[in-house]
This record gives sequence, structure tokens and C-alpha cells, in this order.
Amino acid sequence: MTRTAEKIDALVREDSSMLEALESIRAAADENGGEVEWADVRDDLSSGQWGRIIEKGVLIDGEEGFRIEDRAAFDDALDGDADETSEVEIDEEASKWSQWDKMAGMAALLLMVGYWFDSVRRVVGGTIDIALSPLDAALPFYAVILSVAMLTGLYSTLLQANLMNMDRISKYQERMKGMQDKRKDVQERKKAAKERGADEAELERLDNEMQRVQEEQMEAMADNLGMFKEQFRPMVWIMLFTIPLFLWMYWMIRDGNISDAENQVVMPIAGVVQWNSGIIGPMQAWIVWYFLCSMGFTQLLRKSINIDMSPTG
Repeated sequence: MTRTAEKIDALVREDSSMLEALESIRAAADENGGEVEWADVRDDLSSGQWGRIIEKGVLIDGEEGFRIEDRAAFDDALDGDADETSEVEIDEEASKWSQWDKMAGMAALLLMVGYWFDSVRRVVGGTIDIALSPLDAALPFYAVILSVAMLTGLYSTLLQANLMNMDRISKYQERMKGMQDKRKDVQERKKAAKERGADEAELERLDNEMQRVQEEQMEAMADNLGMFKEQFRPMVWIMLFTIPLFLWMYWMIRDGNISDAENQVVMPIAGVVQWNSGIIGPMQAWIVWYFLCSMGFTQLLRKSINIDMSPTG
């Protein structure tokens, strides 16, 4: 955004009727060979608006009156080419969860009780074991955990790439940044007004504008619940598929469903430890091993298939 566009943006945010005032100034300038005087536009804008436009530097001294500082940028800003001055439009309806998303979230919550109830863990672990027992029979248990970590990393990456709309998240973030910039602009103008000894009426107007900006920020923060739902949507599906696998590993280790020979592993620094030994605070060895494998594979996968999970802007 050019300096002139920034100035016009600030004027319009300060007073929405400034767009009509600026249009009148442009029309008058076109009629008078590129210059404009107060007498040419006094019927279309107030003296306060005229003073603010000159104060902002949109109009500068000409030979006989005032001329527009940067006519090309002025035209671009008024004709809509400077899209930065517009509000960010977000389709809030598109952020809503479908019935399937809600069902997945409820199922994931129900599965989580298996961490506390042995009966649930036995049912889930025994069911998953039907599918994973051939893998467990063919590989040592550390390789089984590695395989599970690779599987969860694969579907986690694909679910995030397909269920999370990064463009919409970027719009939410852009809107919040716009609110912050607007608040900063009002603060700077209020500071400048105090330094030049502005009257009470102007300071009160700036205080009222600051209050409006704060109210807009609060409304935007409430609307940004949609961003949270957008980010959390793939997580419920990831949990739905991951919790049963976690319960199976938990069932295998805690309930003694692996042999004594496979119930220990050599970990860096820690040396030989049992899978259910705490090596990082309360985190047991198998959980640490799983997360290391899963995070490493997930990063490699994203780079190999060029999946960008950062918001676009």
C-alpha cells in the first residue's frame, strides 16, 4: 500500500463519509486544472473534513490552491484497486462442522475413557489387536511402535491438508491484524493531537473512535471462534483414529501382553529401560519413542509431498 493509500485508508476509517468528500475533491480538481480550493468544495464536505485531508498530506500546496499529492495513488485508492482498505470478508457458515465432524468428536471423547477404565481399554485393545497382531508377531515391539507412528503421521498429514482451509484461517488472522493496525493508527493520531495541543472536541472524537475500534476487536474475537473450529476440525478425526492405536499400545504394555524380552529398549542417554518406565517426567518410554518417530516422519512426509500447513497471505 502506498503512502497516499495509507492516508486515505486512515481518513476513511476515521470517518466513512470521507469517501464522498475525497470524490468531491477529485471532481473539483478535474474541473480546475488539477487544483482545488475550499470554495470549490465547501458545499460537499465540512471544514473539519477539509482540514483533516490537508493535515494528512493528501492535499499539498499548489500554485493557487491545493493539489493532490499523488494523483495516481489517489485514484487507485478511491477506485477500489487498493483492496487493503476493504474489510476482510469471511464465510462464517463454511467454518461450521458437519454432522459427521460432530459424530467423530463425540466418538473420540467416548474412546478417551479407555485411558481410565480397564474394561474399555481391554475391549478396544483386543479389537485393534486382531488387525495388528500379525505385525507384532513379525517385528520387535519398538518397530511396531515405529510402524504405528508412521501410520498416524501419514493420515494426520492428509487429514490436516484436506480438512483445514488455510485460506480461511489466513483471512481470520488478516482481520485481526487489520483491527490491531486500526487501533494503533488511532493511538498515534491521538498522541499527535495531544502534542499539537488539539481542542477537547477532537480528543473526545478520537476517544470515541478508540472505543469503537475496541468494540470491533471484541466482536472480531468472538467471531474468531470460527478459526478455532477450522483448526480443530481435523484434530477430532485424528483423535478418532489415533486413540484406539494408543489404547492398544497401552493395553499391550500395561497389561503385560508383550514378552519380557520385548518389554525393554535401549534409549539415548537413558540406556536400557522398560517401556513403561518414566524417562521424561511422567512420560513413559514408549510414549517418547512414539512421538519422536511420529514427528520425524510427519515432517519428512510434508516436505516430500510439499504440504504447506502455514496460512497463506
